[in-house]
Amino acid sequence: MQRLLFTCFLTLTGFISLAQTGIIRGKINDAKTKEGIIGATVRLDGTNLGTQTDATGAFTINNIPAGTHKVFVTYISYQTREIPTVRVESGNTTVLETELVEEGKNLSDVVVRAARSTNTEVAVISEIKQFKPIAVGISASQIQKSQDRDAAAAIRRVPGISIVDNRFVLVRGLGSRYNTVMVNDMITPSTEVDVRAFSFDLIPSNILDRMIIFKSGAAELPGDFAGGVIKIYTKRKPDNNFTDAGFTLGYRGNTTFRNAQTHDRGSLAWLGLWDKSQQIPSSFPTDANTFNTLPSALRASYAQLFPNSWALKNISIAPDMRFAFNMGRRFDVGQTRISNLTSINYSMTNQFADIDLKTFNNGTIANDVAQQYNDATYQRNTRLGILHNWNFKFSPSFTLEWKTLFNQLGNTETIVRNGENVIESRDIISYSERFENRSILTSQLSGENILSDQTKLDWMAGLGYTGRWEPDWKRIRYQREQVSEGPQNEFAVSTPNNPSPLESGRFWSKTHEYLYSAAVNVQTKFGNPADREPAVLRYGFYAEQKNRDFNARFYGYQRQGNVQAINTLPIGQVFGNDNIGGVEGNYSLLDGTKTIDSYTAHNTYLAGYVGGDINLSPKTSLTLGFRGEYNMRTLSNPLQTNLVNQKIFSPLPSLNFTYKLNDKQNIRLAYSYTVNRPEFREQAPFSYYDFALNADVRGNQTLKTTNIQNLDAKWEYYPTQGELISVTAFYKDFKNPIENFLLPQANGLAYTFINSNNATNYGVEVELRKSLASTDVKFLKDLTLIGNVSLIKSTINLGDVVAAPDLSGEIQNYDLTGITDKKRSMMNQSPYLINAGVYYANANGWQANVLYNVAGPRIFAVGNVNSPTVYEMPRNVIDLNVSKTFNKRWEVRLGIQDLLNQSIRLSQDFNRNSKIDKDVTSQTANADQTIRSFKRGSYSTLSLVYSFGRTLIP
Repeated sequence: MQRLLFTCFLTLTGFISLAQTGIIRGKINDAKTKEGIIGATVRLDGTNLGTQTDATGAFTINNIPAGTHKVFVTYISYQTREIPTVRVESGNTTVLETELVEEGKNLSDVVVRAARSTNTEVAVISEIKQFKPIAVGISASQIQKSQDRDAAAAIRRVPGISIVDNRFVLVRGLGSRYNTVMVNDMITPSTEVDVRAFSFDLIPSNILDRMIIFKSGAAELPGDFAGGVIKIYTKRKPDNNFTDAGFTLGYRGNTTFRNAQTHDRGSLAWLGLWDKSQQIPSSFPTDANTFNTLPSALRASYAQLFPNSWALKNISIAPDMRFAFNMGRRFDVGQTRISNLTSINYSMTNQFADIDLKTFNNGTIANDVAQQYNDATYQRNTRLGILHNWNFKFSPSFTLEWKTLFNQLGNTETIVRNGENVIESRDIISYSERFENRSILTSQLSGENILSDQTKLDWMAGLGYTGRWEPDWKRIRYQREQVSEGPQNEFAVSTPNNPSPLESGRFWSKTHEYLYSAAVNVQTKFGNPADREPAVLRYGFYAEQKNRDFNARFYGYQRQGNVQAINTLPIGQVFGNDNIGGVEGNYSLLDGTKTIDSYTAHNTYLAGYVGGDINLSPKTSLTLGFRGEYNMRTLSNPLQTNLVNQKIFSPLPSLNFTYKLNDKQNIRLAYSYTVNRPEFREQAPFSYYDFALNADVRGNQTLKTTNIQNLDAKWEYYPTQGELISVTAFYKDFKNPIENFLLPQANGLAYTFINSNNATNYGVEVELRKSLASTDVKFLKDLTLIGNVSLIKSTINLGDVVAAPDLSGEIQNYDLTGITDKKRSMMNQSPYLINAGVYYANANGWQANVLYNVAGPRIFAVGNVNSPTVYEMPRNVIDLNVSKTFNKRWEVRLGIQDLLNQSIRLSQDFNRNSKIDKDVTSQTANADQTIRSFKRGSYSTLSLVYSFGRTLIP
């Protein structure tokens, strides 16, 4: 495969550029009455392009060659209107506002505006073609056809993209930590506390304008990436004055109308908010040692301040509900054109799963079960999202924008775990009652100044905030000894002498992260500004300050002597106030919080860049760039003020080369040097217990920055407008890549993060977009075929020794000989990705599509000699969507997602041959084992959208 890739880098040919076309649209009015003129002729001089105005006086002319045109407007009994210099730019919409007067009257002025169309498939392809770095993307129009509910579902249609947990994006098989995500050109903070990741399901699809994924570097792009820089653009300003609303009902197999157990989080849970009663009372001592030295009776009196909210309730799961309201307005105040776009989205969705969970004795006998459970897992998710954008066009040379995006999310999760610990001959019932609340805000003020025909300046100042709370996460475990004969024992609550996340207790955590950013970008063209390919110089800076404050508290229940009289009570009674007295036969409370369970972190990021496009010939262009990034990070906890203190300057050169074979084909070659910095949580020595995985996760303060060299080569061919064939090859070399590491220990699982020695990642991506409009069959004319395939190979070399914390948190040098494989695939990397779709749309308002997606097996959790590596197995996903528009106001949409409903399956590599061979029950040396399996259920939605009216804005 390496030879193949090398050949691709040397011989890849072919790239097509879109036809250099634009659009003219507008409205022709009567100068006296100001009403639209019906049937006026608008034509371009010297061409056969033209049209007539509709019943409102509006018109649109498509596929106009880029350049300057003379436009004539004529109508019987009116003077002919000649507009001599109307400039049309590729991918832009030029708007004409003019009036016709009767014979003998004077003509009014003509107003010409250019507005770039960005949310159509043609516009996105045109934009990608014009970029110097290698990029792919998806438009709002394609997302609408797919009926994808959020950005996570939509982006998986893009070449080289896969999704983990229905929300985290992997580019070219690389983990989400290797992506930089930007919303409206502002770097977003991580939405997760434990890993560097952005949860793409936060962004509703109806507010998206487009998403662009840059896969090669450039001076103007952030340098912290290896997979891609993902730019999410929300809608900026409306093309029409409009108001519409939509309502969706969702039915999920195995969930909707099923009986389930859940717990109460107060009257505001439907808004993603939690009740004040779930806070830790302010009277509690904040120091664990102080609290634990108090008499048991006094500690018990503190415990009585917590509400007895352990009891579960039975419900019948209701259908999912989604509501969306969208409004756009544009108006003039004097010479200033003002636009506003507002979108409000609310959803309440449900997910139930019967999860089969097993662990094995990983000796010489396969399928030797150690523990086996069924997790009855129910989640209710709520989301309130608000987009509010303002655009002020003060003049043709100055535009000001204010964009705000807010998301409020709540997740109520209840897990009832039933099963047995086979080794200890114990039956187990465990409960987890968790609520997660997240608030995410990004707001930015930006401006675009056209200083001259040659120079453009844009700037941005932004604020980002992420708040995450886990209030009163309750966990409890009942167990009983198995008996071979006679009646079974009763289940009794397990309460060890010292608090343990595995046993009965209550957990709180909160995270506040603030992000302040500013950027200035300048672009100067040299030569004739009307040239299609002028030389360009770009330079600017980006500054960002990120501050995080994290705090966690954990309390465990402590038995006082013999509690057999009460420890068998039901979950809603066992920790009632009558049983918490701190005396013999009762329970008391201990503070299990460690000093390292809180930390503060600060990161200052400064970047400056300069780059330019040089046209070596009419067919050859070269873009050179240099970006310098200075990153200063500090992290402290109550035990150590300078736990992390890193100051690193990273010089990041880049090169992008384009050769035009002809008017329809180009070759692109790219090189960039990038980095990957550790996240706060990965360096903080805080130990977090994952109930679902039954594992601890802890940070490693010794982590270093990863350095990456990237090579890309791409051949693109556009047979006609909107069609595409492309082949891309890439190679990446990593030094000190950051990976998960399973600590060697006899009992339980504990993960941390390490710097491996080196890694490589390389592969090929193929994309096809084909319209059948040129066929003679009427039905086929309305079809579009889209598909992409990625083949990827990665190898990570851990080296002989790695630095990682031991069980006490002390940093140790682990000799990997006999502990784990020193070479393997990179975590989360799939060897293949396939996306395909057939889209249908006709002039009568019918749209339909069938979509297919699959990702190859990828490492879900790294292993060692005691616990084999766990792989997430492939599952074929087919989605079906149909929609119909009625009377230009009503739209009905029907969608069925995950039609096949194949199991989500995690299997461990028992025979340690770096793949999953088969899943059998025989006790053979070649049998790999399923440790986790469940089905989400096919998901059907019915949506009704009503438009209160759309008014053309000329």
